[in-house]
Amino acid sequence: MARGRASFTHKDERPRSVGLAVRSQGGLGNVRVPRRAPAGAFDVEDRARRAGRGTDGRGIVHAPSTRAAASLLVALAAASGCIDVICLTKLNGYFASVVTGNLVHFGHAIATADTRSLAGAVVAVGGYAVGVAGATVPLRHTPPGWNRRTAVVTSVEAVLLLGFTVGWVACSARPGYGFGLVLLAMAAVSSGIQSVITVAAGVRGASTTYLTGSLTELVRRRVVDPHRFADVGGAGRLAGLVVGAVLGTLVLRTAPTWASVPAAVLVVAVIAFAIGLTQRARTAAGRSQPR
Repeated sequence: MARGRASFTHKDERPRSVGLAVRSQGGLGNVRVPRRAPAGAFDVEDRARRAGRGTDGRGIVHAPSTRAAASLLVALAAASGCIDVICLTKLNGYFASVVTGNLVHFGHAIATADTRSLAGAVVAVGGYAVGVAGATVPLRHTPPGWNRRTAVVTSVEAVLLLGFTVGWVACSARPGYGFGLVLLAMAAVSSGIQSVITVAAGVRGASTTYLTGSLTELVRRRVVDPHRFADVGGAGRLAGLVVGAVLGTLVLRTAPTWASVPAAVLVVAVIAFAIGLTQRARTAAGRSQPR
């Protein structure tokens, strides 16, 4: 051991405290000074974590329970199914959210030199990417769960769907090629936004737009453990997508001008319920705080 300086030669002799490293006045190496968390912060965060709620890192509950968020995602999946039916049947066979199918269209258009089909594929895939990027920017530093920023971003999706509805009504559900691309772009951007909202909702592995992975995980878990029906939320989102597609098809056949209204109403309802659940969670957390 060198004179005047501390040296540790065995891993068990190293200091184990975690915190801020400072230089001691005697030059005997670094000393670890543990950081101290605010009083009560860990208790609140632990209670919130057990209840399936998120916090902002300071022990402040800001989101409804994970179970409640999962229910909201079922409604978003239904909205996705509804809008995709319109895009698939009335906008040249493209999807608003299923990028895999749109990429197949893209490849086919390249091989056949079909410029009109190529333009549609570019709009669908590009619009989705724009929606993902636009929603990621405001949500990238927020903790998982529904909060004010999530509500604002979801409101943008609702505005796009309302704009889609206005355009759909204006053209009497018979858009031409050019205006159809505009509507497809709005639907694709809204789907990209919804995908980011779903990821940010705090429900592990959830999706409301691309559900191939959800079906894969549902079947895989069932095979691995036949005696336990796991991933009920995944099954709910799959069912929600199908119900939304059925609803969109029925409205499209009976009142085609209003076909996109259910999707917009579902997203607006999700915003309203999410805000209400968040306020209820904050009120409950405030009552549980010691005075």
